[in-house]
Amino acid sequence: MTFSLGIVGAGQFSGQFATLFQAHPGVRDVYVTDLLPERAERLVAAQGLAGTFPSYEAMLESPAVDAVAVFTQRWTHGPLVLQGLAAGKHVYSAVPMAITVDEMAAIIDAVRATGLTYMMGETSHYHPATVHARNQIAAGAFGRLFYAEGDYVHDMDLGFYEAYQYSGGENWKATASYPPLLYPTHAVGGVLGAWGTHAVSVSAIGVRDERGDGVFDRSVSQFDNDVSNATALFEVAGGGSFRTNEFRRVGYPSHIRESRFRFFGTEASMEQLATVALWQDKKGVEDISELLEPKPTLAPDDPSLAHIAPELRAAFTSGSAPVHDRSRLPREFDHLHNGHEGSHHFLVDDFVTAVTTRTLPPVNAWVAARYTLPGVIAHESARQGGVRLEIPDFGDAPEV
Repeated sequence: MTFSLGIVGAGQFSGQFATLFQAHPGVRDVYVTDLLPERAERLVAAQGLAGTFPSYEAMLESPAVDAVAVFTQRWTHGPLVLQGLAAGKHVYSAVPMAITVDEMAAIIDAVRATGLTYMMGETSHYHPATVHARNQIAAGAFGRLFYAEGDYVHDMDLGFYEAYQYSGGENWKATASYPPLLYPTHAVGGVLGAWGTHAVSVSAIGVRDERGDGVFDRSVSQFDNDVSNATALFEVAGGGSFRTNEFRRVGYPSHIRESRFRFFGTEASMEQLATVALWQDKKGVEDISELLEPKPTLAPDDPSLAHIAPELRAAFTSGSAPVHDRSRLPREFDHLHNGHEGSHHFLVDDFVTAVTTRTLPPVNAWVAARYTLPGVIAHESARQGGVRLEIPDFGDAPEV
């Protein structure tokens, strides 16, 4: 069985995925739509895709499209996903799942009612540190896990100004102020993707921005936001806690590693920094950096990346790490670009596999909510000065 896919949004990110979806043996045709038609036309011409649609609505009305992949501005995902499901299409969505509790609840209700596939493309679920920690937890190597940390540390100066200008147009400063805690999944997903629990409460603190350049200025911000850095402490079901950082003003080389993780158990611990990763127990320390290090598959100066800020290109070039099990991936991917610590190949394959076999993908709607909703509640906690708030939960995914 194969299916056709419509890509929604022809920006810097979606082009990398268009290549992979087109190459996957489970995908028949790839179409594109964008609010700027010339961007969709350029992507189709550059990659030899099936064609464009003049609007998202036209794409959803077409019987030629079986599924859609949403790569639009981060606050637009919830409504677009709901439109896709209502039109009978399977949906792949870039992160975050949505920005309100109601939107997430509606997506889960729609998936349950329609039986359609929904997957959120969270890269950190496949991050080498998350994969290794998940394997070690399954083997009992940590003992009882009781604490973890996840950071998404990406300074605005390292490529984000250009990215927001590209996607936001003349009004880019209003959207570049997007609240850090509403983009939580690169940190939360890496922790919960290994631990297999969920957050039940949170207390968060935000740091007001002082750059004074019109970004993170409440009078300019579409989101009434003046916070550029934020920290959240979560309580988890079953006992224990984890802490996440969302930093947009930070002296750190995010082009080397923008997401990083630490896990602490009663018998062992694991810590990852920008260029080193360590496994530690009561006997000593083992350097596991090589095990978790992706090997590049695309040169940063490759012509296909010319439109992407140099500081962002590493996210599009990283290959797989030794800890990744590539045996289930299609051979068509063997020599294609990868990205975000080796996650792109697995993201595409998991969605295609879920659609063609009618099984739940790893980051299904229920898991996506557990990766996204903690940040939404943390944002509200920070707005209230750090008050501890309970986090709703939609439960486990049903058995298929």
